Amino acid sequence: MEANFYSEDKLLVLKITDEIDDHNVQNIRRKADYEMERYMPKRVIFDFDRVTFMDSAGIGLIIGRYKLANMIGAKLEITNLTKSIRRIFDMSGILKLIPTVESPF
Repeated sequence: MEANFYSEDKLLVLKITDEIDDHNVQNIRRKADYEMERYMPKRVIFDFDRVTFMDSAGIGLIIGRYKLANMIGAKLEITNLTKSIRRIFDMSGILKLIPTVESPF
């Protein structure tokens, strides 16, 4: 996972570069939590541009980061959803909770 913080906008962009499954989710979660607590951003965007596969572990990952973002006073957003990942998020109801945005880059 790549993390970029833009201090001017207090924006943290987390670009996931791995498949999101039971095997990888713990590592992604640890890195995302570290970056969110390190920078204390006002906005956090998860970028799914390079994600080729996601299972139910990804839903838990995003819900947990949503709760953490709320605790630190940040807004969580998602961007660059592939068709299959959008379908998973849509079926789970996450898209009613977390907004999708255009890629900031």
